[in-house]
Amino acid sequence: MSYCTAIEFMPEDRKALHKAYHDKLYGFPIHDDNELFCRLVLEINQAGLSWETVLKKEASFRNAYHNFNIETVAAYTEIDRERLLGDAGIIRNRLKVNAAIENAKAILVLQKEFGSFEKWLANHHPKTKDEWVKLFKKTFKFTGGEIVNEFLMSIGYLQGAHTTDCKIHDVILKTNPKWMET
Repeated sequence: MSYCTAIEFMPEDRKALHKAYHDKLYGFPIHDDNELFCRLVLEINQAGLSWETVLKKEASFRNAYHNFNIETVAAYTEIDRERLLGDAGIIRNRLKVNAAIENAKAILVLQKEFGSFEKWLANHHPKTKDEWVKLFKKTFKFTGGEIVNEFLMSIGYLQGAHTTDCKIHDVILKTNPKWMET
């Protein structure tokens, strides 16, 4: 068994950053709502950019967004929006910053209704990619087809994070047998 082709053929100077994400996070289930929110915000911020850019800025994102504490981000004021737009450590796009804040508010509503963001996701699983996209567009801001697809693959709700001959694929199947339902 080998790794996904993208990792195999990546230049060495970039491989370590991507391999850490590939081997430990990509496609694995997340059970913490703040971490699910983190992944959603990172996927939104990746739109139009490389995933490498987002990975390099992850620590800055965590700092800027108070470690993705949903309640804290949902309470952000205009001062916080301006702070984020002035933070060179993150991606300074007004639509993406606004989406993070509004999506935190949406997740609070889901938590009240379903008990958690994770339970909301589980309540709708399994769905096709198109069904997920429709649901996300109705529920969240800045969530087009590619963002929703990558978010759901990255948290183990849709297959495709790894090729079937990738050694991590088998690890995920052992930790997330529901993956086969997608």
